[in-house]
Amino acid sequence: MGALLALASALCYGLVDFAGGVLSRRVPHAAVTFLGRLGGLLLATAAALLLTADAVAVPDLLWGDLSGVGSATAMRFLNRGLSHGAMSVVVPVSAVTGVALSVLCGVLLLGDRPGTLAWTGIAVTVPALWWVSGGGTRLGRAATDGLLASPGVAVQYVALGQAGPDSGLWPVAAGRAAAVLVLLPGVVRRPRLARLPARPAGQALLIGAGAALGLVLYLLAAQRQMLSVAVVLASLYPALPVLLGLAVLHERVSRRQAAGLPAAALATVLLTAG
Repeated sequence: MGALLALASALCYGLVDFAGGVLSRRVPHAAVTFLGRLGGLLLATAAALLLTADAVAVPDLLWGDLSGVGSATAMRFLNRGLSHGAMSVVVPVSAVTGVALSVLCGVLLLGDRPGTLAWTGIAVTVPALWWVSGGGTRLGRAATDGLLASPGVAVQYVALGQAGPDSGLWPVAAGRAAAVLVLLPGVVRRPRLARLPARPAGQALLIGAGAALGLVLYLLAAQRQMLSVAVVLASLYPALPVLLGLAVLHERVSRRQAAGLPAAALATVLLTAG
């Protein structure tokens, strides 16, 4: 069950990254980032109210806050990179580096002990993520944005994974609130960045709600699965933007991407079995 929830989280994030990347090319990426966190706060709060929590503990909320700080940082640089049109660079760099940092933290600091199949799946995932997004052959500003986003990705996943199940979904809501507060000073200094026409503003809110749903699914997965495995499965999301690019934007797939898709599928099977 935990593996399926983590894969559902990857599905959400794949859709969000694709939609957010497209929107960030048409409107200021800072507005997409801020309104997205606001939309995520609305959805996460509603979900937390619907799902009864046994006991909301302060440490769990603090872990959620730390996760939100990581999320805000990651999305700031991720959307900035995607606004350049370099999705094939930013997504793999942030995903591969973020998942590597998360797994290392789980194994070295949190005592995770993946089995042989899971370790094999983790080993296959890194090249699979790289290939499926095109290999990241271009360097420069976009790659830098991806690298800057990756520690935030790791903090988001690792911190949220520490929240206990008794607090329900309130750690996710706390994280969305923290993300909004982190980004708010930038909006106050430059308020025009958050002023979008109704349609793109609504799209940004919806994209953020989708990201929050992805985090909800990830939290539920992390409560049922080793953190290192849940993070890796949730981080398979770069495959989806590639497939959407082929189907919707009629992009051509490279040899590396063609090799990466079955490799990602193999990693999924190994991690689920392990």
